[in-house]
Amino acid sequence: MKINVVFNNDIKGFEKVLSDVERTLSKNGVEFESFELLEMKNFGDFTIAIGGDGTLLNSARFYSASSVPVFGINIGRLGFLSQSSSEGTEELVRNVIEGKYVQEERLMLQAGEELALNDFVIKGCNPARTSKFFLEINGKCVCDYIADGLIISTPTGSTAYGLSAGGPVIYPTLDAITIVPICPHTLNARPLVVPATEVISVKTPDGFLSVSPDGLEAVQVQDICIKASDKKAKLAFIQKEGFYTVLRNKLHWGISPRPS
Repeated sequence: MKINVVFNNDIKGFEKVLSDVERTLSKNGVEFESFELLEMKNFGDFTIAIGGDGTLLNSARFYSASSVPVFGINIGRLGFLSQSSSEGTEELVRNVIEGKYVQEERLMLQAGEELALNDFVIKGCNPARTSKFFLEINGKCVCDYIADGLIISTPTGSTAYGLSAGGPVIYPTLDAITIVPICPHTLNARPLVVPATEVISVKTPDGFLSVSPDGLEAVQVQDICIKASDKKAKLAFIQKEGFYTVLRNKLHWGISPRPS
């Protein structure tokens, strides 16, 4: 077994976790190489990503090309995807070495050469005002939006920006795409869930679209075509708590407010 160790040196506290991971791998005779997030390479057949969900998203996109599973150790804030915390790092790494983990394949979206495991966020060329967006699916006009933007998300991304914009929660292993308008200037615009086989196009008469995949730096384009990628992200989990348990623990789903 060869392991890639990816770390985000912008997150406070990464040094100790990285040191614990490397020491445990060395002690167990496992070959590994460590890479800073922006310098990832193809070395191993498994990846440990140390950081937050952003670190895992970047790692999962990069290693999807070689079908390498990615396991996240969360030292960020929410850690919805990186479900294992930095506590008990040595035991976590031993479980990886012994193969005591489960894998899930996750749908990714593609627009040109860009991949997204969470979502593509589309906004107008002037972020200070609403814009008009023309939505087409499989080349057919679906609707026009006057809104701050659109979120085209995977089921994995349904609990990210799309959720805060009023979109539905989608079970992460389903093959579906969600289209969520951001602050639409109408009372009848609703999120739309379509099969992953659909091809989604967005245009605007207002100039250019500003497009950001997975929260990365936005680029300006005249229009965009988004579809399911042939590549799948592979996520690894040590303890498979189940999606509904994660919703409850991380997002406090269905938990009644405590009396004051």
